[in-house]
Amino acid sequence: MKRTTSFTVLVICMLMLLLAVGCAQQQEGYVINKNIKRVGMVVGIKPDKIEEYKRLHADGRAGVRDLLSKYHMHNFSIFLTEIDGKWYEFGYYEYTGDSFDADMAKLAKEPRNIEWLETCDPMQVPLEGETGWREMERVYFNP
Repeated sequence: MKRTTSFTVLVICMLMLLLAVGCAQQQEGYVINKNIKRVGMVVGIKPDKIEEYKRLHADGRAGVRDLLSKYHMHNFSIFLTEIDGKWYEFGYYEYTGDSFDADMAKLAKEPRNIEWLETCDPMQVPLEGETGWREMERVYFNP
């Protein structure tokens, strides 16, 4: 009898754990098991423009955040680092829509996005052979 009770408690604990993990993985705007395109990208930035770029992207500024959400781009993050005396930005976002190319084409036509890029793009230094951000190959993901 004691063995059965221990087994039942173990099964109940496992089920509760699975339920908790499942709930924790569900985030606003996401559906579990939906295909998500994860995008990493890199571009240089002019050292004398870093502070201005940071001000433009400060948390309190709206910028184009609503447009990113409108076109299914979530968890958009930009990181900054210096490597061998040159400054680089690393960007990451998750695309959750159904038609990446169509959504990016629509975003490119948004007047506020065009204005945003006209402000930000001159601050950046594309890598050789690029005209802007270079998309990176994802080699690992831990869900």
